[in-house]
Amino acid sequence: MGWRAIGAAVVMAALAGGAAPAPQATPQPVRGPAWRAPGGGRQLPLWPGTPPNAGDVRGPAEHTEISVNPKRFDGRPVTGVFDVATPTLSIYPAKRPGKGAAVLVFPGGGFKLLVMDLEGTEACDWMTARGITCAVVKYRVPNSNHHYDASCDCAVEPPHPTALQDAQRAIRLLRARAAELHVDPGKIGVLGFSAGGYLVVQTSNITQPAYAPVDAIDRVSSRPDFAVPLYPGHLCRKGDTLDPGIHVTKATPPTFLVQAWDDPVDEICNSTVYARALDSAGVPAEVHLFGSGGHAFALRATGHGVDRWTELLETWLGERGLL
Repeated sequence: MGWRAIGAAVVMAALAGGAAPAPQATPQPVRGPAWRAPGGGRQLPLWPGTPPNAGDVRGPAEHTEISVNPKRFDGRPVTGVFDVATPTLSIYPAKRPGKGAAVLVFPGGGFKLLVMDLEGTEACDWMTARGITCAVVKYRVPNSNHHYDASCDCAVEPPHPTALQDAQRAIRLLRARAAELHVDPGKIGVLGFSAGGYLVVQTSNITQPAYAPVDAIDRVSSRPDFAVPLYPGHLCRKGDTLDPGIHVTKATPPTFLVQAWDDPVDEICNSTVYARALDSAGVPAEVHLFGSGGHAFALRATGHGVDRWTELLETWLGERGLL
């Protein structure tokens, strides 16, 4: 299953040197301070005070690590963010008139780290250029949701799903500020990569709060109006069955699902089991399974057909009256 390959070292090694780099060939990441929203993003705290279940994981201070792989990602840097204890929402206004739609972006990283540019702000650049308000969610990591634990070579469920708590809160916060942000509260979607794709599926189907309410914002719905999981992980469980915590119904929002068949990290089963569940529940969905493209293709060119996924998404969003 996809979760077996995911750990912080594996993710950063793959970003820095490819799927199976020789140890001496892997460039060393450059360490930096805590992540701050670039490009004029307005960065807000998700919670009015200490986040719920903040004591679950105590670690070092948040920091970034920047890697460059000349053979992937257009040879441009990729930023990983580690040890996030203070989750935030970074909002980027639409750069042209639109239909009032907004999208929250959940970066991937196996719930060990967050890939904040490749799978975060670059998606917002694409969205805002098309008249969509975009917000990147810096949710808590590590070990903040279903994840691989090398010490037991097994999958682990944490005592509290703090990443899901942050994801639900982020949707509520954006919806609560819809008027201020010139957003239609009925046109708020979610898009996520890899582990972030799992959060897209969770927020699409888990509408009961994953935490006790802390203020009036928590009276607002956390259900997204549309969903875009990209090469999601953590969904395919023993026997190629869907995560038992995901109950797809007719209330699940319309979904646009993309993955490459040769994904070496999150196996194709993660998408196929979810696609079958969407079909069984009668949820409007569009599913694209490309023959090649690997993992973490995001919005950077790979030279494979998977590079067309943004064109297909643009058509789908337009057909739904979101562009």
